[in-house]
Amino acid sequence: MRDDLDRKIVRLAVPALGTLAVEPLYILVDTAIVGRLGTPQLAGVAIASIVLLNVISLLSFLEYVTPDIAFAVGAGRVEDARHVATNGLWLSLGIGVPSSMMLFFVARPVCWLLGGRGEVLDHAATYLSISAVGIPFVLFALLGHGVLRGYNNLRTPLRIVVVANVVNLTLEIVAVYWLDLGVAGSAWSTVVTQIMAAAVFLLSMHRHLARARPSWAGARPLLRQGRALAIRSIAMYAVWNLTTLIAAYLDAPTLAANQVALQLFIFLALVLDALAIPLHSLVAGELGSGDHAGAKAIGHASVRLSLWCSLALGALLLAATPFLPNVFTSDPAVRSRLIGALLVLAVMQIPGAIAFALDGALIGAHDMTWLGRQAVINIVAFLPLAGATLLWPRLGLAGLWGAQLMWMTMRAFVNSRRWSRLSANFSAAESRRAALG
Repeated sequence: MRDDLDRKIVRLAVPALGTLAVEPLYILVDTAIVGRLGTPQLAGVAIASIVLLNVISLLSFLEYVTPDIAFAVGAGRVEDARHVATNGLWLSLGIGVPSSMMLFFVARPVCWLLGGRGEVLDHAATYLSISAVGIPFVLFALLGHGVLRGYNNLRTPLRIVVVANVVNLTLEIVAVYWLDLGVAGSAWSTVVTQIMAAAVFLLSMHRHLARARPSWAGARPLLRQGRALAIRSIAMYAVWNLTTLIAAYLDAPTLAANQVALQLFIFLALVLDALAIPLHSLVAGELGSGDHAGAKAIGHASVRLSLWCSLALGALLLAATPFLPNVFTSDPAVRSRLIGALLVLAVMQIPGAIAFALDGALIGAHDMTWLGRQAVINIVAFLPLAGATLLWPRLGLAGLWGAQLMWMTMRAFVNSRRWSRLSANFSAAESRRAALG
């Protein structure tokens, strides 16, 4: 039974990992191709990309319709699941179009506020104003991910994302190099690809939509979840942004080393997060069907699998630490700072495994409001050592990543307590059902 559950989670985690790994390639491809045009063009795209990533992260709550859909399907209320998807579609349109228009008109002043000047500002504003057109279609795609995951269909999103990235690469090469459209060509290529991906997602989830008008009563819970998830996203970005600001204050080698450590953290987090994503639908589905014991077992199985995975990742990182800095830099100052951060990052995999797995379980249990509120409180664990590093720069990058280790450890601790409390409620509910049955 336990092996069957583990296999079920892993079977869903593999395509989830593929999707998570491929999705960031949009911006990576843009960066690689535009980088060949010149430094001002690359700097402009870098500024515009920061704005886009922040806007999309705030609107990505539409991807989290998964628990609502899985809960309704588990309860046998398929029509309710269709209404959730339909309300999400109308929200994508209602939020995406105004956001697109606003971003289009404020593109230049926003890029100026982020430091764009002269030719860099021109390229940043061009890229951002064109990319703004794609915002509604990005939201359609995010909704498509969430809807299909609600039915435990993670392979279709993977196929769409892989094909979309191949199309994007092809269009960018044609537009930028053959048609000589520069930064504008790069941006339009990505927008066209986003429109095509959104269309395929809409076709894929067509049968999961209801023939109904938008309902404010149905949209309100999604907006409430969106507010909580936006707060959670802002709180997490605050930790990474503060780390970058302090690293920049210390010196240039520390800032460079922090950038490498952050990218490695994101890469390793993709692996652990892939084991958490299936819980959005699996836990919600079990709760919807009334199988509270099943929901509890899925949460515990995911933590166990994540811990084993984290031990392997941590061991690999420890073994590679003496050599890994040489892959990223030839500067001895950057290498020496990076080693301390990598050692801390290796240890961080263990609390990270618990935090990520239980994030997924709690999202599946519709506990987004608590996650949003707690994300703000968790920053308290980061601040003391981060502040100490600011006062005593000798702590360096190891001190800054030590602060993040404290933050991650607190996330693991509070998530564990919350899941234990919910699991106790699941057990009580299961006992009552057995007594009645």
